[in-house]
Amino acid sequence: MSPASSERALAAPWLEEIRRLAGSLGREVRIMEVCGTHTVSIRRAGLRSLLPDNVRLLSGPGCPVCVTPAGYIDLALSLLDQPGLILATFGDMLKVPGASGASLASRLGSGRLRILYSPAELPRLARGAAGPVVFLGVGFETTAPTVAAAFLQAAREEIDNLYLFTAFKTVPPALRALLSDPQSRLDAFLLPGHVSAILGLEPYRFLEKAGGLPGAVTGFEPLDLLQGILALLRQLAAGTRRIENAYPRVVRAGGNPRAREVLAQLLEPEDALWRGLGLIPESGLRLRERYRGLDAVARFGLPPVWNSEPPGCGCARVLLGRLEPEACPLFGRSCTPESPIGPCMVSSEGSCAAAFRYGEVRA
Repeated sequence: MSPASSERALAAPWLEEIRRLAGSLGREVRIMEVCGTHTVSIRRAGLRSLLPDNVRLLSGPGCPVCVTPAGYIDLALSLLDQPGLILATFGDMLKVPGASGASLASRLGSGRLRILYSPAELPRLARGAAGPVVFLGVGFETTAPTVAAAFLQAAREEIDNLYLFTAFKTVPPALRALLSDPQSRLDAFLLPGHVSAILGLEPYRFLEKAGGLPGAVTGFEPLDLLQGILALLRQLAAGTRRIENAYPRVVRAGGNPRAREVLAQLLEPEDALWRGLGLIPESGLRLRERYRGLDAVARFGLPPVWNSEPPGCGCARVLLGRLEPEACPLFGRSCTPESPIGPCMVSSEGSCAAAFRYGEVRA
């Protein structure tokens, strides 16, 4: 039996039970995945086409590039006006338009914008630079510990020209914000596998209390996702509300304590502005007082981050699960991966980019 045939054989009884449970509920079921990698996997595998008509999968604010406010990009561009400054970033930030419409890609030819593949490159980059080096810290709990480790190493080595412009976000506060939104009308959450490998399960326990929703941590293969969807439908049919770990081969109940320890050494919670969700209390990460000298905002006198949306762009509503990417009037017309207007079309984890690339793949 081929691997594909084996997967179909494993999936068949799960899909049958999914159809049975969905029919027994007799209403629309709205499940939000709060992980951009889940969104891409769901689109690529065509999982939506396998589900009953009354089970809807909605993309949420699971793409860190997408939820970063537009003003952050404009401030990053302004840093390149500093004499001799080198700006370091991951490549997925290059095409994200700022509030002005400009992107970092416009400065690629300057020689002062460096694309990194790993934060571990930062200490060496800073040691070899004559001027300041600023790293754009964008990501969730998965990315932030590796960045923290690099900055702690640089501090130990007494490298004094490396700065962090943080836009890190944390997932549990965003879930709280979604729960408090009367327009969300959600029934359950597919919880992120990579983030949960760091956090474990405890930070999601508030979902089990009054006002919460069922949650299932899942992996990224089609069978992982079907298992998570099935677990959620079983809970909804039984009227229960629990956090289930449907990804035990990677996610442990206690997560990764060492990664969290490294993160906590350098960074602490702060209120943060999200595209679509607005200001969420203690949903961002800033440098602790001991390391405040590494803060690019303080070093270069940057103003607070702001947000604005391009005219007609539906990205903010896509991030809230209120708009399917294909329903945005700009989708596939004036907004494409080659000429993106909103960040959801830029990032490899963006809902619009996934929809553009894979559409509704049929099984």
